[in-house]
Amino acid sequence: MVQVPSIPPWLPLQQLFLLVAVLGSLVAARRFSPDEPRWGNLLRRRFVLGVPWGSVLTVLGVVSVYWILQGGWADPQRPLSIPYYSWSYFYPLGMVVSSFAHRSLGHVTGNMIGTVAFAPIVEYAWGHYPRGRGSESFASLRTNPYARILAVPVGAALVGLFTSVFSLGPVIGFSGVVFAFAGFAFVTRPLMAIAALVASDTLRLFWRAIRNPQITARAGPGFSSPWFADVAIQGHAMGLLAGVVLGVYVLDRRESTPNPLYLWLAAVLYAVDQTLWAVYLPTGSSEYILFRAVGLGLVFVLAAMIVAAVATSDRPLVPGIDLSRRETAVGAVVVLLLAVSVVAVPFNLTTVEGPVSPGTETIDIRDYTVTYVENEPNRFATVVDTSVFGEISDLRSSGVVVYSERRNVWYEAIPKGRLKSAGRSSVQIGGIGWSERVFAFREGWSAVGNGSTYRVSLQHGGDRRVAYTATPVRAEPILSGRNVSIAPVDGGFGLRVAEGNTTLGLAPIPDPGNETAVGGLTINRTGRDLYAIDNDTRVRIAKKNVPRSRQN
Repeated sequence: MVQVPSIPPWLPLQQLFLLVAVLGSLVAARRFSPDEPRWGNLLRRRFVLGVPWGSVLTVLGVVSVYWILQGGWADPQRPLSIPYYSWSYFYPLGMVVSSFAHRSLGHVTGNMIGTVAFAPIVEYAWGHYPRGRGSESFASLRTNPYARILAVPVGAALVGLFTSVFSLGPVIGFSGVVFAFAGFAFVTRPLMAIAALVASDTLRLFWRAIRNPQITARAGPGFSSPWFADVAIQGHAMGLLAGVVLGVYVLDRRESTPNPLYLWLAAVLYAVDQTLWAVYLPTGSSEYILFRAVGLGLVFVLAAMIVAAVATSDRPLVPGIDLSRRETAVGAVVVLLLAVSVVAVPFNLTTVEGPVSPGTETIDIRDYTVTYVENEPNRFATVVDTSVFGEISDLRSSGVVVYSERRNVWYEAIPKGRLKSAGRSSVQIGGIGWSERVFAFREGWSAVGNGSTYRVSLQHGGDRRVAYTATPVRAEPILSGRNVSIAPVDGGFGLRVAEGNTTLGLAPIPDPGNETAVGGLTINRTGRDLYAIDNDTRVRIAKKNVPRSRQN
């Protein structure tokens, strides 16, 4: 019998297979491709040394913000992000940094993949070398190739500031600029943009496969918000329209027009692929309405407007009026961009109040307050009336909240459902040059037939305090006319045995493997289960809540 040697667990066999397959496929494609055109020659005609240096500088700049300013070098998965959201106009740091900061490694990686896919197309359309008739490189600052390299990073910085200032905040991330790159790309080079869209999706899949080559899906309880609730559709639309306007301007200066059908196809495919159709409205605590049909219809309307702005003739719109059809179409896109932008101004001019009523236990660190709330009005959501189509939003928050009056921060950092599912989580707060982490813990018991009771504790360093206790719950079983209730008490959870409304005894819940006599009953704890015993009758009355990650 032949023995097959075992594969060492440290050998990333699946990742190696993927890398070899990709590289081999590329070599095969290059081996069987014709010699012309040579991509190196084409790129050197447009780029200094054939490299899109502006795109490289843009990626390095955003990665530097994540790695250095946000402390990604210390914790790549969970950088400091709360102080870098665009909270309001009264917090300039957030407004300046939010478009270049990110909330996680996956977030920044996704946006950098989009940048790598679309920014070089923008840079290719712009070119490091002037193309005007009679123009010469280095004849002026505008024709200097090294100055022209800076067009992409400088333009990205300006668009990023624009999307920060006019985003319906608080938002964070480079995606508004990525959408601007894409808008410029499919207006000026629609076929290249379609190829970049497919390439970016492939790169994202490659990245996920390298990081997690094998996953196991398991059904069960958990917490997650709808995927579309995390889409900053207003910021994405604003970035896309900004890129379209800039692209139209460049085409007009060069008197160039792409194929309208290709342009329309690129616009529709990109908007659909990037879920620009996901128009939604929050209507309550963890409840949302997705207007899928309306959103998809708006995508096709937008594509038609973009095609009209690029390809419509210069004939007068109305005889006798000095206004061409193309000027009207371009004006419509500009007006739409302004409308999408200015809607955020009233929101960003507001301030927020404190997180909870006085007397609630909090963790205070410098200008931050961290606490836990249940069914509290969402301070950010209630500053603007969000009623529409008869659906009145009564947005309330439950979970760990971070508040800072100086930074105008009010943020539900750990939703109640996530903390319930995990049992333990943390939130990082801080500012430039400093950060602190606050841990949240949830412990609870489920009474048979009547829900759960729990308590939430917050800890910073050695300081741990109970921030919230739920109401007691009574188990449904009754023994000899007696009922058992469980309630959070100092140091843990306690038992109350009663007959009707008359209390017969109080006692703490016993440790696993132990039992206690209270109110004429014996309460036994076996593992996570709690039993009430009366003579020969033994009934399960409660179960200790254990996060799914810790269950066997």
